[in-house]
Amino acid sequence: MAQKIKKGDEVVVLSGKDKGKTGTVTNVDPKAGKVTVEGVNIITRHKKPTQMDPNGGLEKREAPLYVSKVALADPKDGKPTRVRFEVAKDGKKVRVATRSGEKIDG
Repeated sequence: MAQKIKKGDEVVVLSGKDKGKTGTVTNVDPKAGKVTVEGVNIITRHKKPTQMDPNGGLEKREAPLYVSKVALADPKDGKPTRVRFEVAKDGKKVRVATRSGEKIDG
């Protein structure tokens, strides 16, 4: 089955502490139903000093979000939109933004 959100897509966060933020999808885990978005859902990991990193300290990084908490940003106005699929003239399946009718994958 084709995915509605793919790596490299611009998405808007719909709920949670980062509601309203936009970012680019850096990783998709379809089995777990999660996506990682650049600059969103930042968590802090406490790192113990090791030989490779003698200082240790705090490491900030993005944690995955459930895919239901994000929506694709409309290519026209950047607002959240649902996605539908259409079959193009050449027979390819194309993602289309429901809000504006704009094609997402060329």
